[in-house]
Amino acid sequence: MSGSGPVAQQRAIAWLTELGWAHASGPVLGPEGEDPERSSTSAVLLEGRLRRALARINVHLRPSELDEVVRVVGRPDSPSLEERNHAFHRLVRDGVAVRVRRDGRERGDLAWLIDRHAPERNDWLAVSQLTVVDGEHSARADLVLYVNGLPLAVIQFTDPEDPGATIEDACHQLQLHKAQVPALFTTNEVLVISDGTEARVGSLTAGVERFGPWRSVDGDVLGADAVPPLKGLLCGLFEPRRFLDFVRHFVLWETDDGFVKKVAAGHQFRAVNKAVEATVRAASDSGDRRVGVVWHTQGSGKSISMVFYAARVVLEPPMQNPTLVVVTDRNDLHGQLYAQFCAAKDLIPSPKQAGSRRHLRELLQVASGGVVFTTMQKFSLTDRERRSAAAFPALSQRRNIVVIVDEAHRTQYGFRTRLDPATGDVTAGLAQNLRRALPGASFIGFTGTPIELDDRSTPAVFGDYIDTYTIEQAVQDGATVPLFYEARLA
Repeated sequence: MSGSGPVAQQRAIAWLTELGWAHASGPVLGPEGEDPERSSTSAVLLEGRLRRALARINVHLRPSELDEVVRVVGRPDSPSLEERNHAFHRLVRDGVAVRVRRDGRERGDLAWLIDRHAPERNDWLAVSQLTVVDGEHSARADLVLYVNGLPLAVIQFTDPEDPGATIEDACHQLQLHKAQVPALFTTNEVLVISDGTEARVGSLTAGVERFGPWRSVDGDVLGADAVPPLKGLLCGLFEPRRFLDFVRHFVLWETDDGFVKKVAAGHQFRAVNKAVEATVRAASDSGDRRVGVVWHTQGSGKSISMVFYAARVVLEPPMQNPTLVVVTDRNDLHGQLYAQFCAAKDLIPSPKQAGSRRHLRELLQVASGGVVFTTMQKFSLTDRERRSAAAFPALSQRRNIVVIVDEAHRTQYGFRTRLDPATGDVTAGLAQNLRRALPGASFIGFTGTPIELDDRSTPAVFGDYIDTYTIEQAVQDGATVPLFYEARLA
């Protein structure tokens, strides 16, 4: 693969310009440039743009109060790059706390770094060939994408002077920049590497194996030859409204054992947004409570997709702060998924595990909100209920409940009542009991292997497929490895 060179960068700039990004050359913005916006070669923020954006977005705050916001953003005090980046992401997501004095009283308020609701009110700038100096080291980034003077993305191309350079070399170059000039990455939300043809996206803490392609624009899956991969990634991720959605809802930090940053892959971003739209429709007064099925192959990050979905759907106003009930059918999967939700505490409030049916009922006795984990087995009848032919009792009549079923192709087809002629016991399938327990809930299924048979059909139970990500697509994207086997008699 030949080096990408300036031609690929110019194409990238042209595509970004079509999306609404302005363009400027790094040397022009430097302290000795024709239109200087940096006070020194070590300065990374474009403070003038940041101050103007803050004043435009936060009309409720005074200039002196905005000065404090600039100070907080520009002088992080965490010891490591990862901790500083984590702290900055929380500022973007949750706002910057400020103290204000009004009517002789001091109180707390929030300043927003980005206008999340009106993308056009933000400042969008792509800077090419930006050189940053840190002591004895310097780094020249190919493309840095600024929003309101904050460098949120860095795009690195392969060396145009090296005809044998690969996309992995671009990732190694980013890692070198990160080690030598960490200031460039303090406010970074996403990294992109490209050889001019292929393009992949990853996080600040990701190794090259965790960088993946982005094959979706506006919810549509891009075929292998639909558009150049670099264009597909830029148009699919960096369209302003989609990029703000990505930064707000699809960046996940795990901090229990070090600082690990995870960002959504293209298929996760696409599926989660489609699933949220389907949930709002299904849970409406005219909906049938069947949200649908997310069919993503094993190894494609289904658990992370469920975390992103849960964090996203609770913020939808029509859902009225729903309670999410996550249902699994095996203890080992239950523990793994629960641990993943607990690790995502920046996005998900503390989930609760139901230890029994009584405990499950107690956890559901709230007006709204919360994430509850339970196993399918808790919806079986007691011995007394079976002997008396009683139906499974309703645990909650609320309508703002969303049931998220993992491995939805299993244990979800028992809707018939059966009579044991020998004992006289009446039993009902667990799926029927689950719906009797939560009669107003909406149901969504996640699975890597759906079933479509006459008596067992995953789409018939949960609704149509919301999104599919097959093993072939996952192998093509490098999300999973191909499987080879030799058939023979034992």
